[in-house]
Amino acid sequence: MLTAAASAFAVRAARAARSGSRSPPPTPAPTLDPTPRAYRGLMQVTKNIEIVLVHGGFVDGSGWEGVYKLLRGDGFRVSVVQNPTTSLADDVEATKLVLADHYRPVLLVGHSYGGAVITEAGHDSKVVGLVYIAAFAPDDGESVDSILKAAPVGSPQPPILPPRGGFLFLDRIQFATAFAGDVDPVTAAFMADSQVPWGVGALTGTIGHAAWKTRPSWYLVTTQDKMIAPPEQRTMAKRIRARVFEEDASHAVYISRPHAVADVIRTAALSHEIQKAAA
Repeated sequence: MLTAAASAFAVRAARAARSGSRSPPPTPAPTLDPTPRAYRGLMQVTKNIEIVLVHGGFVDGSGWEGVYKLLRGDGFRVSVVQNPTTSLADDVEATKLVLADHYRPVLLVGHSYGGAVITEAGHDSKVVGLVYIAAFAPDDGESVDSILKAAPVGSPQPPILPPRGGFLFLDRIQFATAFAGDVDPVTAAFMADSQVPWGVGALTGTIGHAAWKTRPSWYLVTTQDKMIAPPEQRTMAKRIRARVFEEDASHAVYISRPHAVADVIRTAALSHEIQKAAA
């Protein structure tokens, strides 16, 4: 037995069939954008901000590969500086050469000694922010050497060997423990055996005018660091008024924890300060 509603529907269907009319096609469901709102925002950011990565002493730019791939996957244009590490002035010039090839606002990222480089090179008009990854952040008149010498008693002492021909190396046997404690042993051994000579002039080069005084900054503290003690990192981060993040990692965090490093860089790129500067 048909219900009243079903009977009414049957009558309307029969009338439509006799008149040859057809029911209008159903209204299509609204199309939803499957891209999460946060990611849509990130895609927009990648069109406005570019990233330059600066390595530190004893290594070259290839260590940034993991971070580079993650940021490129987000859509950022990313360049990696290859410092000659002969002097601070030379490394600043190498960084400026890379900056000259960029045409949009740049987030300048430095690891370790690379922090000194970005502190001096960060005055370039294209640079809108600085990101320090377990890095030195010197003030005017300071150098990496002066910061190391001023470290509190009991701070870890990097196993830097006496200079040879004006260049420095880390003790090869102690390299993994001091620099790359959480990097896989094979990679850490290769890093120790392929060290880039670090010029004494890079270690002793002084900052003329610190860019962090006029640029917003972010700082990633590595809590298992044996090259720059975590308390010293926190002190520098506080002095430069940086937004601070911490990671349970060694000095080589950019190799052992590329996702954590990329997250800090993304956070900086998405910040109000950087977006306002890039507008």
